[in-house]
Parts: sequence; C-alpha cells; structure tokens
Amino acid sequence: MNQIEDRNLVLEQRADPWVYLHSDGYYYFTASVPEYDRIELRRARSLYELKDVKAVTAWVKPDSGPMSDLIWAPELHCIRGKWYLYFAAAKSREIVNGLFDHRMFVLENGSDNPLEGEWIERGQIQTQWDSFALDATVFEHRDVHYLVWAQKDFSIEGNSNLYIAILENPWTIQLPQVMLTKPELNWETKGFLVNEGPAVLKRNGQIFITYSASATDENYCMGMLSASEDADLLNPNAWRKSSSPVFATNEEAGQYGPGHNSFTVDEQGQDVIVYHARTYTDIEGDPLYDPNRHTRAQIFTWTMDKQPYFGKPT
Repeated sequence: MNQIEDRNLVLEQRADPWVYLHSDGYYYFTASVPEYDRIELRRARSLYELKDVKAVTAWVKPDSGPMSDLIWAPELHCIRGKWYLYFAAAKSREIVNGLFDHRMFVLENGSDNPLEGEWIERGQIQTQWDSFALDATVFEHRDVHYLVWAQKDFSIEGNSNLYIAILENPWTIQLPQVMLTKPELNWETKGFLVNEGPAVLKRNGQIFITYSASATDENYCMGMLSASEDADLLNPNAWRKSSSPVFATNEEAGQYGPGHNSFTVDEQGQDVIVYHARTYTDIEGDPLYDPNRHTRAQIFTWTMDKQPYFGKPT
C-alpha cells in the first residue's frame, strides 16, 4: 500500500482544499476554515507534512463591508512572480433571492514566501453582471491566463453555472464571460441546482475542468469538462461534458459528498486529487455549517484514451 492510500486524510475540518506545488519545492495549502472568518496558509515539503506544520493567518475579515462574512474557498496562485489569493466573501449571512450574497475578491503579495510579507487587497472581480459569484480559479495556457468561476445568472434556473474569461490582470477579467456548463443533469440537480468549485488539469493534449454539483450533503459529486489544448477555450462548443459523475459518494468506504477538489502530484510525481468529504450523512441544519468536511488526497490514474480516472473516494 502506497503512502497516499495509507494516509488518505490530510487535514480534518478543512473544506474546499487547495494544494499548490510551487517551483520552490514546497506544497502550499489553503482551505475554508469552519469559522469562515479568515484565510490560513500552510507549506511543507510533502503533502502529508501539511497537517503537522503551523498554519499562518494571511488575512482576517473586516468587521463590516462586502468582505466581512462567510469567507469561502480561498485559492493561492503565483502569477508572474507575485502571489494572489482568490476567495469569495459576503457582507452578511442574509439570504438574497434564495442565495447567499457572495462576490469574488483578490489579495496580492509580492514576497517570495506567501506566508510572509503584506497582503494587499485588490478588490472585487467585476463580472458581466452583479450576482452571487464564487470559487474563482486561474490557469495559464499558451501565455494567456484564464479565470474560471461559478456565478448565478438570473435568467437561468438554479444556484450557479460555470464561466470562463481571459484575465487582463490577476483581478480584472476581459469581457464577455462565457458559460461552460449549467446544472441540468439529474446528478447536478439533487437538493440544489449547482455547478461550482472548478479545478483545472492540463495533460495529454487536453484541458480538463472538474467541478462540483448538487447540494453539499451526500449528493455532492464531481463532473468534468474537457477540451483540446488547440481549441478556442472561449468557445463553449469546444468543451465536452461528462454524462455521469466522475467522483461521487462511496458508501462502502464511508465517504460522502466528495467534491471541491484541486490537483497536484506527490513526491514521486504521481497524480493526486485533493478533495473534501464527510464520514456521515446525518447533518443537523445547513450542511455548510457542519464543520466535518475533511481534506483527503488519493492517487488517480489515466484511461487508455487519456482521460483521468479518479475511481472512488477511499
């Protein structure tokens, strides 16, 4: 049994996990904390040292304003020599038109080590319309940086769809934004109509975007989009959508609602999917306030036709 299989649990009570292996050889980690009040960063020389190192608080929410509550799903990216934290925040816990009131924001740090130095608030990412928006992720392809995120379109039923746009700079998108997928299949619409939590994987001449769907209980699962690396990534017709989940609840292993993943490689260069899941289904109240979504990691493989195969959460 290899290290990943033996030590699937990376961190307890950390949802929406993001792992970034930088050129300095460190694994950087951030995630939603149960209090939803701050952004923490960790770094270690291996995935499984992350749980043993001390977390550094990079940023704490203010007492009021548009970033003053429900800090969700931070991601750390290094873009042209500077560090950026992308996250979603709301001005309160008020439900507006059936949804929380999140928008996407960016912090910048010019230090070599993002656990040090000052984080500067670069403000809100302004999208094509002002609505519930979250889960921003960034990827680079052929020297162009793209933003992929989840957002509510008032003309489309459901909570959120996935969109893509080119980044003019790390906190500004180039309009228009293009919809890649909306919740429409039965496994995307259980409890809530949701497409969110995109994560990008480039391999074998293709670009893959995994995403999470349905309510954040045991119905939470992952779908996938794929496109040729030679395609126009802003053309929605260039993307193919999985007809069934690519990662879902495994009752035999007691792993429920896996999702909101990121990708990395282990110290041996094997591909790893990092995700959160619960060990039970009996949740009191809103699942978002249940703290026991734990960060897990496991190796995944590839099919003969060069598609990622994630198997089941173990």
